[in-house]
Amino acid sequence: MSVAEKVSEAPPAPDAPRRRRKRVTDEHGRHVRAWELALRYLLLLAVLALTVGPFVWQLSTSLKGPTEDIFSSPPKFLPGDPTLHNYERVAETIPVWDYALNSLKVATANVVTNCVGAALAGYALARLRYRGRRVATLVFILAMLVPVEGIIIAQFTTMRELGLNNTLVGVLLPGSIGAMNVLLMRNAFLNLPYEIEEAAYVDGANTWQRFLRIALPSVKGTLAVVAIFAFMFSWDDFLWPLIVLSDPDKFTLTIGLNYLHGTFANDERLVAAGTIIAVAPLIALFACLQRYFFRGVGEGAVKG
Repeated sequence: MSVAEKVSEAPPAPDAPRRRRKRVTDEHGRHVRAWELALRYLLLLAVLALTVGPFVWQLSTSLKGPTEDIFSSPPKFLPGDPTLHNYERVAETIPVWDYALNSLKVATANVVTNCVGAALAGYALARLRYRGRRVATLVFILAMLVPVEGIIIAQFTTMRELGLNNTLVGVLLPGSIGAMNVLLMRNAFLNLPYEIEEAAYVDGANTWQRFLRIALPSVKGTLAVVAIFAFMFSWDDFLWPLIVLSDPDKFTLTIGLNYLHGTFANDERLVAAGTIIAVAPLIALFACLQRYFFRGVGEGAVKG
């Protein structure tokens, strides 16, 4: 037997270090026990089922044919014969694409006005020095405490006096700049180091140049959050368009789908198809901006 074979057959040394198990730690480096990890995953699965479950069920119902029983016990989650005929029926019943176009116009304009207005107002509250800045910030905070139902009559009277009643502009105007969006942008601008702007000021940059070239590119994540919130608020708004609009040609999608539900409440497949049509743009928007949506934690940091 060769020396190499004897070495390979020899037992390991008693003091040889054993391979340690890979420990699971949290964000602070603390050890997480197995039962704690299992409990966390169970809670996450429960939250996932509560949030995503109804949407997935609606999607499954919208794809079921007229011969399938959607009230069977136990319920069947997957459709036996998937079909898109329910979506065609929605388009035949109501002008859903015209309503969706009206909602898209209002929501897109709402995103633009909120991003521009909230960014300008947030920068002015966070970086500019003038008298009354704290009072202005307090006004925006108090504006968030006022319920919409308390001022909706005054808003309607204002739109009527301006001649914007029964127009998409009248739907857009009250929510063109949200107080919460302004405060979000203010907090984002407050996290920026003052040294960067001071260096730009020494180099001769004016206020607009510091805003456009230094401050605004550093808060893209918060700007994406504002865009998503503004789009969701405008797209899902039901009460204000219902009050302002009276011409069916100018109805938004939420009002049109309410008509669909009221007329064909017994046909759950049709209602489910309309719901999926209304939710799909929100999912597409979040999918496009999710990379910026989760960047808010390290926003404003100096990157070297």
